[in-house]
Amino acid sequence: MKLGFLTVALGNLGLDETVKWAAEQGFQALEIGAWPLDNTRDYASSTLDVKNLDEKKASEFKTLFKKYGIEISSLAYYDNNLDADLNVRNAHIDHLKKVIDAANLLGVKYVGTFIGRDITKDITGNMREIEKVFPPIIEYAKRKKVEIMIENCPMVGWQKEGIQGNLFYSPALWREIFEILPDLKLNLDPSHLYWLDIDYVDAVNEFADKIVHTHAKDTQILQDGLYDNGIFGPLFRDGKRWWRYRLPGLGEIDWKSFISALYDNGYNGVISIEHEDPVWEGSIDKVKKGLILGYRNLSPYII
Repeated sequence: MKLGFLTVALGNLGLDETVKWAAEQGFQALEIGAWPLDNTRDYASSTLDVKNLDEKKASEFKTLFKKYGIEISSLAYYDNNLDADLNVRNAHIDHLKKVIDAANLLGVKYVGTFIGRDITKDITGNMREIEKVFPPIIEYAKRKKVEIMIENCPMVGWQKEGIQGNLFYSPALWREIFEILPDLKLNLDPSHLYWLDIDYVDAVNEFADKIVHTHAKDTQILQDGLYDNGIFGPLFRDGKRWWRYRLPGLGEIDWKSFISALYDNGYNGVISIEHEDPVWEGSIDKVKKGLILGYRNLSPYII
């Protein structure tokens, strides 16, 4: 296994500086943020400008990564590919194809994204949309020698308060979607499973053949917020949230058990720290310290 991180935590810090710093800290891989340059989403940035990437620039980037002994574990563009507004949906899919093109130029096997949700339809209606929208995307990726992987974040409140915005957050949904899209892969993040009360070790055991990438993000349950709001309460109310994401080792996930299950099932890919810890945000310096902390907490289990 290799230990890496998702670059969006460092904002739009240049790729040269990011790769050099990562290597100096002992990281072995980077998951490269590839959102559009003009983007206002939280936890989304552009370490790589895929729109203007050509063979010459791709060759220069490959040389850079080789120089520092860092691999690109995947390109990351997590947006709503089922948006109810067809103009918005098509813009997202168009950019996703540019990310796939960039992965092809860089020799990167995986592109990560979301399923998303059409908020005007129920789950059955969304499954019909998935069956219509995603096969052409997966076929396009195949032609570029790239595979599509989906992360399991529910994205609650993304389109509407209290509603899951990404219909790929539970084993039941995974089974149904994998039945529709057998070539789809899974970027497994245990942090979401934890607050959903889904056993993340059982998830590794059941879906081992689909897991090609993992996110390392921890979860802390905030008991006072849980008492006030319950699990159906809004994420925020009077400043109280009933859970929050933390850096690995600062929450309640048993990383030894999670990583052991990955080893038991033959996983030999990348564990990518996804830094969304509010305690270690606010400046590039604090984010870097947070990433180092996450590295130190996970590295005893990585061989």
